[in-house]
Amino acid sequence: MKNIYHLNCVDIDSPMGAKGIGHCLLLEDEQGLILIDAGIGLLDTRDPEGRLGTQMIEKAGLQFDEQLTAYRQIEQLGFRPEDVRHCIITHLDCDHIGAVIDFPDMELHVGKEEYDNFYSGNPRYLLHQLAHRPTIHTYDTSSEKWFGLEARKVATGFETEILLVPLPGHSMGHCGVAIRMGKGWLFHIGDAYYYRVELAQDDHPVSQLAARNADDNELRIQSLEVIRQLMKDHPEITIFSFHDPAEFPGV
Repeated sequence: MKNIYHLNCVDIDSPMGAKGIGHCLLLEDEQGLILIDAGIGLLDTRDPEGRLGTQMIEKAGLQFDEQLTAYRQIEQLGFRPEDVRHCIITHLDCDHIGAVIDFPDMELHVGKEEYDNFYSGNPRYLLHQLAHRPTIHTYDTSSEKWFGLEARKVATGFETEILLVPLPGHSMGHCGVAIRMGKGWLFHIGDAYYYRVELAQDDHPVSQLAARNADDNELRIQSLEVIRQLMKDHPEITIFSFHDPAEFPGV
């Protein structure tokens, strides 16, 4: 991998008073570009209520700025958006895949359980976000291990080693994305926690919000313990979530 860029592709001003971001990654590989999660898209900024619905916007406190979209930020970095070849997705909630439609030739990679959950009738998802029928690669249970955890190798055909690591609970097929960086790793844990404070305080308002939004709260709590243990045992892994602004570089 030649370079990695941290992109904030979501702006949240929560009714509970908390600020949130959408921490996506852009990987520059010799063969092209890879997104990790996609954030809010161009169409979402132009027709928020039509794309996402008033209830979702008000519940989450979503704000809209076209310049924050992955498409515009990729342009600002001097790349061509059409060179984004792949997107590895932690889960299929609307604020993580809104921009997928902005890259019509981009191939998606997601855990099979999450793909099945998306089409199960679960009301958390917006099916029209994938109505343009992108190429989707799903990854089922694997015997491979990453620091003792199940790991599903993502087949992009690129040099960069990327793994989907199941962290279920927030959604049934939720995965973290592990990216090899030389001798270390980046581990994007999506919404396994919203804010890092959830690792220490079960009664924090954000912890309570995460519990309410979980498909399976017991699994969510188990995934938090997995993350705690990784942080304790493996300082060579850089761990961060999608929404915590304190974890974004430069903050």
